[in-house]
This record gives sequence, structure tokens and C-alpha cells, in this order.
Amino acid sequence: MFQKRSPFELEWEKVQKREQKFLKERKEKKDSFLNQKLADKVPSKLQGTLDKAFAKAFGMIFEKGTEIIEKTYRKAELQKTYKINEYTDQIRQSKKSLKTFGKRAENSGRVNILVSGVAGVGMGIAGIGIPDIPVFTGMILKSIYEIALNYGYEYETEGERRFILMIIQGAVSYGKEMYEINDDIDDYILNVEVPEMYDEKKQIEQTAAKLSKELLYMKFLQGIPVVGAVGGVYDVIYLKRITEYAHIKYKKRFLIKKKKTRG
Repeated sequence: MFQKRSPFELEWEKVQKREQKFLKERKEKKDSFLNQKLADKVPSKLQGTLDKAFAKAFGMIFEKGTEIIEKTYRKAELQKTYKINEYTDQIRQSKKSLKTFGKRAENSGRVNILVSGVAGVGMGIAGIGIPDIPVFTGMILKSIYEIALNYGYEYETEGERRFILMIIQGAVSYGKEMYEINDDIDDYILNVEVPEMYDEKKQIEQTAAKLSKELLYMKFLQGIPVVGAVGGVYDVIYLKRITEYAHIKYKKRFLIKKKKTRG
């Protein structure tokens, strides 16, 4: 009468609920009281400056910065651990063996959020706003790279970079646009195809613009000594949001692959 659900079904249900909760919370954008107070004080040219700074940071890291980021964690060790966990799960196919992948990914994310908070607040106290962008962008990518490796995925190819950029863009979007990006991400998960006319530079610019628009007021505030510590705290808030969305999408991708493998 009551059929026991498999470990896969339980994990799939959890990630589906987590995704729906994430999307529901961002159906519409609500400006904070602080943003409203800062609206008239932010220089009109700052948005364009931030757009370029984020785009440049993404471009530089994708071109020659990934190897530097990889020095901050043990890539080979993460890959080895994934293979061990994958073999264990193939043998046991239990709830515990399936949850191991997500637990390791979540643990690495917590450490990165803590580090980002210390760096963001420190730079805010010193009045460093825009120069913090390469550091913050590097921490975003480092966090996503580690999540990817814990679920058995690489991140160097054009397709994987597109996947990552869409995750970042989706995490800081709202309403209809957010749902459209979410659908595009799911389409890549199912088909692993890059559109024929895909332009990585354009995708970087779109992601950078969306990220800079969301962080505009906070990066302005972060450029003011001492008070800027408040702006630095928002590095943590947005890194947490982006990594949460990354966890959801990589876990969905991982589980779909598992389903195909197990039939």
C-alpha cells in the first residue's frame, strides 16, 4: 500500500523543493531600506564602471586565472574523493552514500563564505570597493569550481563556463527573467549543448552587468572607509545566494546523470 521510496527519489524530491523555494523567494525584487537611502548618492557613471570591472575579472580568470584559483584547493584530491564516493555509491546505492556528494560540496561552500566575509569587511573598513571586485569574482568562481568537482564535473570548457555564468546570472535575477535563465540552465543539464551562435564575451558582459547592478549600492558604500564594512558584508550575502543556486543546479545535474546510469 505504501511503497518505500528509493534514496534517489528522496534526494530528487529534496532538491526540487529547495529549487522551488529559491525561485519563489525571488519572484520580485524588493529594494532594501539601505538601497533606497543610497539611490540618490551613487554617481551615475558607477554602474558602467562596475560592469566593466566585473566583465574584466571574469575574462581574466577564464583566460589565465583558473590555475591560480586551483592553487587554493587540492583539485586532484577532490577528483580522487569523488571517484571513491562514486564507486561506494555504485556498490551500496544507499541514502548515506548518495548524500555524501552534497555534504562535501556544502562544507567547502561554508569555508569560502567565511573567507569572503573576512575579505569583504576588511576591504570595506579600508574603503576599498571596486578593487575588491577581482577578489570577490575569484571567490565566486572558486566556490563553484569546488562544488562542480564534488559532483564530478569539470569547469574549463566553453560549455561549462557558460553553465557557470548562467548560474551566477540566474542567482541575482528576479521574476520572469530568472525563470527563463533557470529553464536555459535545465536545458543545458539535459542536453549539454552550447547554442550554435553562442558568444562567450557577450555572456560574460550580461552576467557582469546583472551582478554589478545587484551590487551597485553596496560597492559604492564599500568604497567609504569604516562605513564600507557594511558593504563588505554583502559579499557574504551574495556569495551565499550564488553558491546555494549552484548547489541546486549541480545536484540536479548529478542526480539526472545518476538516473540515466542506473536506468
